Amino acid sequence: MNHGDVYLDTERLILRWFTADDLDLVIELDSDPQVKRYIDGGLPVDHAEVVDHLDWWLTHYPREAGYGFWAAIEKSTGDFIGWFHFRPGDGAGPLEPELGYRLRREAWGKNYGTEGSLALIDRGFRELGIERAYAQTMAVNMGSRRVMEKAGMRLVREFVADWPVRIDGDEHGDVEYAITRAEWEAAETTDTAL
Repeated sequence: MNHGDVYLDTERLILRWFTADDLDLVIELDSDPQVKRYIDGGLPVDHAEVVDHLDWWLTHYPREAGYGFWAAIEKSTGDFIGWFHFRPGDGAGPLEPELGYRLRREAWGKNYGTEGSLALIDRGFRELGIERAYAQTMAVNMGSRRVMEKAGMRLVREFVADWPVRIDGDEHGDVEYAITRAEWEAAETTDTAL
């Protein structure tokens, strides 16, 4: 196990692998209807489903080196503020991982979503040799869309997902944002030139 796989430090966050001991933290996060507003319309959390999700997350570490789900810990307080995932999406290979995140309301508006996303995207291009990273959300989820834009992603398509639950705003469809290796390298060159 590579220590770099287990932890990722940013200026204000520690992103670490999940453990089975994190179950209560994930249940608490998923119990906030506002946090899950654009996921399932804020329906009450199903504890058995959260257990299944966490069990599935834990299988990514040995199976997909460098990819998976990270608990986001605020360095200044040691508090769990949510999670990020960076893993091959449905139908995509390891060189095109999907980025995702879910943060506690107390963490909203503090650029933690951008900070964690940038760290995972940069690591993907620098260490994992990815060619493209992407993220998806409902078109009306402006907070998530801003995180994607601040992380250097651009809107690449609009589509309509087939959600199992009717969510307020889903009639406006969904969006996908992405960043390619060439776009990331161009931004890196611009950043180092400043």
